[in-house]
Parts: sequence; C-alpha cells; structure tokens
Amino acid sequence: MQKRKIGYIYCESKLGPDEKAFLKLAKKRNIKLILFNIAKEIDEKELERKAKRCEVIYNNSAEDFAWEVVKTLEELGKKVIDSSKTYYFTEDKWIFSLACNEHDILTPKTILLSENLNIARKELHDFNYWPVILKRIQGTCGEYVARAENIDKAEEIINKFWQKGNERLPIIAQEFISSPCYRVTVIGEEIVQTAIKNGNGWKKIERFEIDDHLRSIINKIIKISKIDICGIDFVKKDGQWFVLEVNSTPAFDFFDEEREMIIGKVLDLLVQKI
Repeated sequence: MQKRKIGYIYCESKLGPDEKAFLKLAKKRNIKLILFNIAKEIDEKELERKAKRCEVIYNNSAEDFAWEVVKTLEELGKKVIDSSKTYYFTEDKWIFSLACNEHDILTPKTILLSENLNIARKELHDFNYWPVILKRIQGTCGEYVARAENIDKAEEIINKFWQKGNERLPIIAQEFISSPCYRVTVIGEEIVQTAIKNGNGWKKIERFEIDDHLRSIINKIIKISKIDICGIDFVKKDGQWFVLEVNSTPAFDFFDEEREMIIGKVLDLLVQKI
C-alpha cells in the first residue's frame, strides 16, 4: 500500500501532545507526516521543498502568521485544510456575524464600531446593550475580548486593545448573553465531540447532547462556511441557540481520552482529500 504524505503546520518550541498523537497515529495509518514548525525560522526554499513532498497539508496553528504560510503554500499549488478562504469567514468576527444574519442563523446582536472614539461612544449609546462584549474582529484563545458595564469602561477597553496590539484592528460590540458556552467539534460533516464550559476558561467541562434543531444549525454553518475541521461555539437565550463563532483550528484536548480518536478522524479526512 502506497504511503501517503501529509504536511502538518504547527507552532511550538517542541513537540506537544497533539504533535505526538499525530505522529503516532499517522505511522499506524502508513502516513508520512511532514512537519512545518512555524515557531522556527522559515526558509522559503525549504518551505517549497517540503511542500513538494506533500499530497495535502493540515494547518493546526491558530497563529495569524500561520495563515500567511497557508496562503504561500496555496500559491505553490498545494491543497491546505482548511483553506485561506475559510479564514476570512470564520476568523473575522464581523463578517461571520453578517453571514449568519444573511442565512437566518441566530447570533448575538452585533455592531462594528468606528475608529473615532467619540463616534464609537455614540454608537454604543444607541446600541444600548449593557453589559456589552467588546471584541477585536480577529483574535484567538479569548484574547482581545472583554466585558464593559458602561460607556466609560468600554472606552477604556477599546484604548487598551489599541495599545496592546501592534495594529489598530476594528472592534465589534456584541450583545452579552448570560449562558454557558457550548462547543461542538466537527470533522468533515461528523460531530465528534461536545463540551460545555460552566466556569471561567475551559476548566470545568461537561458533555452535552445535540438536539435536532442544533444539528440543523450546525449543518447550515458547515455548508455556508465550507469548512472541514472546526469548533463551533454556541450560547443559549430563552431556549434558543445562538452561534458565537467558528474556530478553524479547534482544540483537541477538552477530554484527553478522546484526543487520539479525534486526531485519527482528522487524518482519515485528510487522506480522503488527497
């Protein structure tokens, strides 16, 4: 049986649990895993040389720089899962909100704030959802997300975001919904894991059942986003499901005993994409 060659993008100083599991399970499936560690210096010629050996490449890094590597690999003619096109749909929180509204998918009420603070204050006053969640349109692992109880606090947070980042990316204001966060991990079109967060951070986690209505929402999101591997976050309000965002590089460690099961399904999907 021919050995498949799959590229794997990650960003770590050393091999982590995901990388070790991918290598272990790839070997069992007669797959040669070709590693692209973007935490180290990248030589364009070496990148091209490695890419030529790959039949398909998987990006498992949420770093912004990883998407530049993905686009570079696509320019070299390589298929990357997921593609850079999905990034702008899933990782731009404003565009994602607009797309959900267009397709009748419930999402918290959201506005895009002006970069002029005086205008932004007026927009928040007119929006009038307090407390309000402020988010940069791009960000990972809860970075650049904060809750404001009033306009003065909102201005303080906006200034903090602008001072913290290297660039002044746009900020959205979003309706706060008091609810646990419900994560659904999807590989291909298969729901492989659910996790409900009941505290700060993903520390206290339980599983939950998918009802038929939520399943139909998930199917619609997958269809319009054209994404293959993702984690979708939901909240509940008045018994209805609201989608918060889609994570194109989902965590595989909510339940450590399921990590290898999920990674195995990722590898099987990648082989199907060859």
